[in-house]
Amino acid sequence: MPMDLKSIAVCFALPEEAGPFQKSCGENVPVFFTGIGRANADKAAREYLAGQSPQLLLTCGFAGGLDPERKIGDVIFETENEGVRAKLIAAGAKPVKMFCADRIAVTAREKKQLREQTGADAAEMESAAVQAVCRERGIACATVRVISDTAGEDLPLDFNQFLTPEKKLEMSKLMMAVASKPWKMGAMMELQKNTKLAAQRLGEVLKKIIE
Repeated sequence: MPMDLKSIAVCFALPEEAGPFQKSCGENVPVFFTGIGRANADKAAREYLAGQSPQLLLTCGFAGGLDPERKIGDVIFETENEGVRAKLIAAGAKPVKMFCADRIAVTAREKKQLREQTGADAAEMESAAVQAVCRERGIACATVRVISDTAGEDLPLDFNQFLTPEKKLEMSKLMMAVASKPWKMGAMMELQKNTKLAAQRLGEVLKKIIE
């Protein structure tokens, strides 16, 4: 299913998720950033679509694994569009059920509880809002995410503590927390390595589906 690049737009919560994709496709495909959480995603999607009319919007980024079978770098998706679904499967992405959460799932215990409560395979924080806006406007939409932390692992810090009520990441607080807990540095570096790998893998799959 060849796609007209002019008819596609891609959004990510944060630039860190988009780097590899933008390096390979940034000149050809419009990209915008929503920020973290449903409210920011809803606002950003509405603002973008007020001036643009893509036929397909891909809402992309990292996801936390809830299914123990999901590994770092696994690209997963959710969509109601059968043509896009076929394209994603051909590119190596796996169809799953995702849960759009209001907070970051930090511990393996929390992820296990989310899995039991929702039956979802992964959790993220923006795509349900983007999907809803697209549904209102009759625009095809697909959530394409990549596992950046697995169901069985605890994150090195509770990143929810560094989000403002508007879901803005306070980097100064985060850096102070890392500095005050130097024993966490190894785990933070491991997470950074995993997110870099995840972003690279996500970029590869996205490039395949729009070529």
